Amino acid sequence: MDNVRLQQLTEQLSADLFGRPFLHQAFFNNRLKTTGGRYMLESHNIEINIKYYDEYGLEELKGIIKHELCHYHLHIEGKGYKHRDRDFKELMKKVDAPRYCTPLVKSRSSKQIRVLIYRCKNCEAVYSRRRKVNTEKYVCGKCKGKLKFIEEVKKTLT
Repeated sequence: MDNVRLQQLTEQLSADLFGRPFLHQAFFNNRLKTTGGRYMLESHNIEINIKYYDEYGLEELKGIIKHELCHYHLHIEGKGYKHRDRDFKELMKKVDAPRYCTPLVKSRSSKQIRVLIYRCKNCEAVYSRRRKVNTEKYVCGKCKGKLKFIEEVKKTLT
């Protein structure tokens, strides 16, 4: 699917479900990470995360477009377009738009971080930090002894 087909699909869903035309632009935004789509208040454009189409297909994409069109039409009409507004909740129910999109499987993958291990030369207390510690400036919090860098460890967050 490309931006031209997305625009056509958005215009079609707007006419069929809302009975109103979609007069702005709908396009894919590859930089979206945590959301399926985004309605832009100032430009009235709709941005869609293409990863949802790639992973879940056309039905998930239609759900995201319906959700964003709810924001669009309510904002254009001057009604409550935010998630907490009654107008928004009623319109979502009317057009059967999802409140949330399905989480991406690929986004749940584990993330690698580095952990730096320091040890006090005096009392042998161990400190693990993500950021580098200036051992000339900082000392042990327990005995005020000098710190020594031990190792860098890679940890996996899930």
